Amino acid sequence: MVTIRLTRRGARNQPYYHVVVTDHRKRQGGKSLELVGFFNPVARKSEPKMRLDLARIDFWVSKGAQQSERVVALVKDYRKQAVAAAA
Repeated sequence: MVTIRLTRRGARNQPYYHVVVTDHRKRQGGKSLELVGFFNPVARKSEPKMRLDLARIDFWVSKGAQQSERVVALVKDYRKQAVAAAA
């Protein structure tokens, strides 16, 4: 089964997450199929907090990929921000 999940990067006390598409049997930091975005929970004002490739996420979900709970919440927030920015 293919999963869309977060993998932690960054230094101690400075977490930074990549949103990746991977086989669910692989380790968290292991090789992934595709990088579809990032999430920076401690972003400063000038830094982007999150960037996701919604087209690729939708593609993988249409192919049967399962999203983790956190990724579902991030995608929902990102879509809401995109609609607000467009209006």
